[in-house]
Amino acid sequence: MAENIGFIGLGAMGYSMAMNVRQKMDSNATLYINDINNSACERFKSEYSSHGRIEIVSTAREASESSKIVISIVPGAVDVKKVYLDEKDGVIAGKPDEERVLCECSTIDVKSTREVGEALKAKGMGTYVDTPVSGGVPAAERGDLSMLIGHAAPSDSVPNSKRLEKVLNMMGSSSKFFYLDRLGAGLSAKISNNYLSGTILLATAEAVAIGVKQGLDPKMLYNVIKASTGQSWMCDHVMPIPNVTDIWVPSNSGYKPGFKTQMMLKDLGLAIEAGNQVGVKPHMAEAAMETWTSASKDERCYDRDGSSIYLHIGGELLPGYEDKGKKKEDGTWDFT
Repeated sequence: MAENIGFIGLGAMGYSMAMNVRQKMDSNATLYINDINNSACERFKSEYSSHGRIEIVSTAREASESSKIVISIVPGAVDVKKVYLDEKDGVIAGKPDEERVLCECSTIDVKSTREVGEALKAKGMGTYVDTPVSGGVPAAERGDLSMLIGHAAPSDSVPNSKRLEKVLNMMGSSSKFFYLDRLGAGLSAKISNNYLSGTILLATAEAVAIGVKQGLDPKMLYNVIKASTGQSWMCDHVMPIPNVTDIWVPSNSGYKPGFKTQMMLKDLGLAIEAGNQVGVKPHMAEAAMETWTSASKDERCYDRDGSSIYLHIGGELLPGYEDKGKKKEDGTWDFT
């Protein structure tokens, strides 16, 4: 029988993730969508109803009650708790269903996700799993996100694990699924990864800015780094200088956001908090946080991809490597 799915949170990541879900789920099943921005829901329904029924609902409770699977991706822990634990409109206010799988894809603190999971389990609402994602908007659009999963690997003896695997395959690539056995472990891994992402991207921006100001051609400098010990995923896929790599990166399109500059504050904040909780002083993250905080207030960086921090720290863009982003009269960006 076709199983309905509820999707909560149609932001930059969620919109593309929900697109893949609607395209890949049973065409006879209904996708229930919910977001605080109803216009995003209306646009989504208009664009993707050809793949199957889409119903807009006003609460998380409504999204979950008729669904065997619920997926959520919202900004922070407060929002996650509202989605799942609100006594009137949250998932917990609906009818219990032990067969339901609840995939929480947001990046929040581990303590909060365990609180939510324990509360839902006590009420028999289903299997709640932290499933934070990695890869940014491009991977969300392609449907090949990395998934960091706070649950044991799929097993025939645990039916819900098969349902979990099925829905994750709609949004990510199974070669990049990491089953980490217990609730909260997915987020622990994500926070550690984000610590590296935030600090390495800033270090990359500073390093190439220094090289360019010393007279190096950006593309030649990149080729040196790519073949040497400074090579990194961030340098290859989020290169802060446009038109340097052989693949598309956000800077090529006027720093079109894959991950907005100001969002880095939450991710690094979680990393700093986690380090302090376990007695590991997060020196690098604390230093990087100062620069990310100031960059988030820079009009050249706000609402643009985090790689635009290159502009904030004084990086030069030489002829042939220009910034193509244009700010419109309403303050938003036109990305080309």
